[in-house]
Amino acid sequence: MAGLPQQLLVLMLLVAAASVGGNLVTTSAASQPETLDQMVVVGGTVKLSCKVEEPDNSSLQWSNPQQQTLYFGEKRALRDNRIQLLKSTPKELSIAISNIMMADEGEYTCTIFTMPVRTAKALVTVLGVPQKPEIIGYNGPFKENEKVKLICKTFGSKPAAQLSWYKGPEKLEGAKSDVIEDPVKKTFTVRSQIEFVVTQKDNGVEIVCGVEPQQYLNGHSSTSVTIEVQYSPTARIDAYPQIPREGEKLRLQCDGTGNPSPQSYSWEKEGSDLPSQTSQVDNTLLFLFLNRSDSGTYLCKASNTLGTFVAKYRLEVNAVSISPLPDPSPVPSTSTIDHAVIGGVVAVIAFILVGLIILVGHYMLRHKGTYLTNEAKGADDAPDADTAIINAEAGLAGGEDKKEYFI
Repeated sequence: MAGLPQQLLVLMLLVAAASVGGNLVTTSAASQPETLDQMVVVGGTVKLSCKVEEPDNSSLQWSNPQQQTLYFGEKRALRDNRIQLLKSTPKELSIAISNIMMADEGEYTCTIFTMPVRTAKALVTVLGVPQKPEIIGYNGPFKENEKVKLICKTFGSKPAAQLSWYKGPEKLEGAKSDVIEDPVKKTFTVRSQIEFVVTQKDNGVEIVCGVEPQQYLNGHSSTSVTIEVQYSPTARIDAYPQIPREGEKLRLQCDGTGNPSPQSYSWEKEGSDLPSQTSQVDNTLLFLFLNRSDSGTYLCKASNTLGTFVAKYRLEVNAVSISPLPDPSPVPSTSTIDHAVIGGVVAVIAFILVGLIILVGHYMLRHKGTYLTNEAKGADDAPDADTAIINAEAGLAGGEDKKEYFI
């Protein structure tokens, strides 16, 4: 490789060319070269350009931070295939360095060999891309109301990465970060620690640790873990049918939720034993034939490894309904039908009797009349019946009629 001795050789040649008759000629007509600082991500490509307005037939040269010549004019001086010539003219020398590494960071020098020699510096800053973060501290399910601690770690960043935490869509605040610099690689390792209390609602929630977007990154890198939270059960009791009736079957079903799911169910009747006409199958209590004596409060106990929940159901058995809601399809009872029939028959009979009474009264009024009877005058004075008859025949012609009325 060509290094500092080559630069001295080039300088000596220029000095010799500028000497006339043993006198040193100063070429002050050349202007100052100009460069620009560059920023590049590890693995990327950086372009270095050096320009001069008045070259005065002098050559331009690029050197790396170790003062090794990269290009002198259009001639390659350092055998590094990553370095390519882009443009070489008296006024400009441009090169490109691909697959940039952290070791390539530093000041690059553009030199124009005039008398005096003039230089310009270009600072190349190499940025380290943080590696995909890793979440440490989750080894299994958490328990409800437990305070948990998670750690997120990333390395290879430059400058030091900034890490943020999210629980679902909610950003978690209060994280503590530590930054450790690698003096050899010139990069940083960042650790972020977050603490929070988990609840039942956090079961199945995604916890995300991500690198905050920076200008030199396309988007941002993140990692996540879905946590499991165990919690004690809850339960509720439903009746089937919803409107049970005396003499019918009834099924009480106790549905429990929890993590883990309830492993056992037990039934009790508050204040007494369960009715004899019941059977228990897992989370179900079955009444084969409902009686009014079955009324009362029934308890279902749902249990898992974290606790037990007691659900209550008030059962009121009667001939109508145990629900305050009206029956959408009432069924008439047999006693209601009998009373209606008897009432109808009595009404018909009463109607017929009234009609008969009216007809008989009407008939009697139409046949009302006068009836005549003959009584002999003086019959009251006759000593016996024969005498009365004789007297009556004698006075029949001249006697007055006696009227008698029958109604």
